Amino acid sequence: MNRALPQEVLDQIELEHQHFAAAPQAFFEAWKRGVHIAGAEWFGDGTREGLRRATTKWDLRPKLMMLNDALGVLSSGQRMFLSAMVSFYNAREGGAMLKRCGFEGLSDLGGLDLERRKVIADLTLNYNGW
Repeated sequence: MNRALPQEVLDQIELEHQHFAAAPQAFFEAWKRGVHIAGAEWFGDGTREGLRRATTKWDLRPKLMMLNDALGVLSSGQRMFLSAMVSFYNAREGGAMLKRCGFEGLSDLGGLDLERRKVIADLTLNYNGW
C-alpha cells in the first residue's frame, strides 16, 4: 500500500528546505551585523575595511586571544554579546567566555538591547555550523 504524505507535511518539508538553503547567507549577514555592532577590531583583520570586504564568515573569525584578554575590561553587555557571538564560532571557547560573564542560561540574553538580541536570534535561526 502506497500512501502519500499529507499536503501540510509536504509544505513543511519544502519550507524547511527553503529556509536551510538560504541559511548560510542569512547567517553571514547576521554575523556581519553583529561584527558591525560589536566593533570590527574584534574580528577578521580588525579593520572596518576588512568588514566591508568580507565575503564569508571565515573572513570575520573572532580574534579569540584578544577577546579573552579584554573580557575583564569590557562592559557587561559587550562581554555577553561578544561571548555569545564567539560561541557560534567555537562552542568551547564561547562557553568558557560566557561562564566568565556569569551567563547561566538563555534568559541572561535578556540584558541585551533589541538590536543585539535580533543578531543572536538570527544567528541561532540560521546557524549551519562553522
